[in-house]
Order: sequence, then C-alpha cells, then structure tokens
Amino acid sequence: MRTFTDTLPSIEWDTPALRSRHEHLERAGDRLWRVVDGRGSIRGHLRVVADPLGIRYRAERLHLLSGGFRLVGEFWDADDAVAALRH
Repeated sequence: MRTFTDTLPSIEWDTPALRSRHEHLERAGDRLWRVVDGRGSIRGHLRVVADPLGIRYRAERLHLLSGGFRLVGEFWDADDAVAALRH
C-alpha cells in the first residue's frame, strides 16, 4: 500500500527549531531526528511527516525488542511532539 509520503521527493529537511531549551535535535535520517536531553540521553525521535493539510511532527520511541519505532503521537508543532517524549 502506498502512502502520501511515498510520493514525496527525497529532500533534506531543515532541522526543526525548538523553543524549548530542555532538548536539542540530532539528525538521524532524511526526515528523522534524535531528541536528546541536557544530560545527553536520547528521549526518542522526531519524524517529519507530510500531511495533505501541512507538515506534522511524529514523536516516536525505539522499541528494542522489535527494532522498530513506536508512535507516541502526531502533532502540528515540533515542540508539542518533543514535549510528549518527556514522559
């Protein structure tokens, strides 16, 4: 099954700007960043997802047993997605 994001050209997205000073982002892929806290611990991942209504930010956590990502939530604002990874 094809999704909307399958039709996007491969472009390098700019790193989303965060208002929060609690975390910073480190590039991990074309549309993927690690969310790193002030102590250097990875809290999760932020993924840019194209939506017909605009750009969404997906908060994800790596699930070690499966080796895949688990969705925490999708948000219209990068700061909201990063905040969801604090818990």
